[in-house]
Formats: sequence, structure tokens, C-alpha cells
Amino acid sequence: MTEFSLLADGLGFPEGPVWMPDGGIVLTEIAAGRITRVAPDGRKSTIAETGGGPNGLARGPDSQFYVCNNGGFNWSRDDGGLRPVGKADDYSGGRIEKIDPETGRVERLYDRCGDVALSAPNDIVFDAHGGFYFTDHGHRQGRKLEFGAVYYARADGSFIREVAFPLIGPNGIGLSPDGGTLYVAET
Repeated sequence: MTEFSLLADGLGFPEGPVWMPDGGIVLTEIAAGRITRVAPDGRKSTIAETGGGPNGLARGPDSQFYVCNNGGFNWSRDDGGLRPVGKADDYSGGRIEKIDPETGRVERLYDRCGDVALSAPNDIVFDAHGGFYFTDHGHRQGRKLEFGAVYYARADGSFIREVAFPLIGPNGIGLSPDGGTLYVAET
């Protein structure tokens, strides 16, 4: 049986872990609206306060962090756990942000594709050309379903296009090792 050890606790719904060369992890805390570094010894430090709901995270070829920010959720505590329960009352809009890990500077790269506002960006993966694909999960409010999509964008903020629509709850995303196949999980 595999043994597990707790590296850090008290995180606000952690997602998007990125392993760092020193053995630490950088992750998002969706419920806390921040990007956090967890050192190999478990010490936590805040890299940036993004607000909203930072979700998927990837380190770009420029060593900056790219964040899928879903704009925020309302939260409920059930059975001792924290879970999202719909779009936040103070929803701040879906967006892709670039984070400088040295300064904590947050730059908004994209909040729309053409005339379509991003709703709830969820996960992100870079390709060999330095661009990235990301999922936009959409929202569900009661019986109303907002379809999601997959987008491709350049890391410099100069280009974004929709590559798949409509999707129901596109969540995780990944590329095959040869970059020829894009995988998307609908959840």
C-alpha cells in the first residue's frame, strides 16, 4: 500500500498544482482567490491575490504562471468539506490571467473571445509552440445550463479562438506527448 503524508492543510479548495524544480508546489486556492506556494517543508506563502476563483494553473515557457479564473463560486460546508454551489453573488467574470511569480503582478490576458465573454475558465495546458488550450466550464444555475467551450490562445495576449463548442461542463484538459491529440474531460 502506498503511504501518503500531509504536506499542507488549511488551503481554500486547492486546485491546479504545479510541481516546482525545488520540490515545492504552486497551486490555486479557489475559495481564497489566491495563488499559493507550498515549500517542500510545508510552509505556505502567497504569490498573488487574484480574486474571483483561480482554478487551473500552468507554468508557461516564460516561467510565468497562467491562471484560469472562473470568476468565483458561492460555497457551502457539507459533511465537514467545502464545495462550490453555483456562481458567486459577487461573480467577477471569467478570465485568463498571467502571474509574475517574483512580483505577484496579475495581468488579465483574456476575458472574452470576440463578442463572447468567458464564463468559467477551468483548466489549461501549453503546447510546444508556447500557446495554450483551456476549457471554459460554463455555469449551471438551477435548471439553466450555460454550455462550455475549449479555446486556444497565445501567451502574449494577442490571439484567442474557440476550438470546440458546445460542450457540457468541459473540465480537465491535456495534450498527448506528441501534441497531436487534445483530451478534454466533460464533468
